[in-house]
Amino acid sequence: MAQASSVVYNNKRKLWVPLPLHGFVVAVAVLLLSFAPINVSAAARQQSRPLQLSQKLRFGRTGEFKILQVADMHYADGKTTPCLNVLPSQVHGCSDLNTSAFIQRMIQAENPNLIVFTGDNIFGFEAKDSAKSLNAAFGPAIAAGIPWAAVLGNHDQQGTLSREGVMKHIVGLKHTLSQFNPPEAHIIDGFGNYNLEVGGVEGSGFANKSVLNLYFLDSGDYSTVPSIPGYGWIKPSQQLWFQRTSAKLQVRTSSELSMDAIFAPNNKPFLFVSQSAYMRPPMAKKSFAPGLVYFHIPLPEFASFEASNFTGVR
Repeated sequence: MAQASSVVYNNKRKLWVPLPLHGFVVAVAVLLLSFAPINVSAAARQQSRPLQLSQKLRFGRTGEFKILQVADMHYADGKTTPCLNVLPSQVHGCSDLNTSAFIQRMIQAENPNLIVFTGDNIFGFEAKDSAKSLNAAFGPAIAAGIPWAAVLGNHDQQGTLSREGVMKHIVGLKHTLSQFNPPEAHIIDGFGNYNLEVGGVEGSGFANKSVLNLYFLDSGDYSTVPSIPGYGWIKPSQQLWFQRTSAKLQVRTSSELSMDAIFAPNNKPFLFVSQSAYMRPPMAKKSFAPGLVYFHIPLPEFASFEASNFTGVR
């Protein structure tokens, strides 16, 4: 079963409420600041991690940073894996290759700055060779040459690679910014816990500062506690790392981050934007760089979301 949603963040903090569609999850997040099937062989693997990590994510000259989110591809063995949950008239000829083609079209239509895959990238039970399935699943992003990042779901490790092995394979692929785990965290649960920083517009005073923080967490697969059956969850060690990392980034940016200085409405020169900021009343509080967190298994509060009567703004 697949869904799609769209999230927009700008200086007015607008949210586009998730919209259910069939298939896997595809979300396009556009962040604004007033600053046919593809086959990928083993040759797609890249040896130089430092080169990949040196890829700088930053807002464009238009003040926009767009993220394409893809989840639950459940990729297996390509054209031999039939589609599920489709109409009878769509069954013939429908396979994993349709997923690849659809993602390719989404990339071409949205031209994102970053692609984020949020778990169940492959369906391990049906993947005869997990490494090949991973190469194919991420093929559209690799072929597009766009930076991408991934976390694991509860099905990725059910094939020929362990959970650790899956993440190690992912971090070796081309154009990925995925990381195995944070180097500063000596003890942390899971594989694929890391953060990425998005810099301000090149040429602005925030070009080398983090104005958007992205966090990636491994939410596990299944519970190992007999009294708590079902899916896994984010563990205390991960929460501690997230809290420490977030606090560190907030301290680093709170004294220097002014949203007025980052935003570039109507493509006006940054000098003009900076001057206009001084003509306005001072902000009541210091501004913190916004953050987004990506993981696969929802928090328990998700189950009571509708009952809590929260209303989003579109």
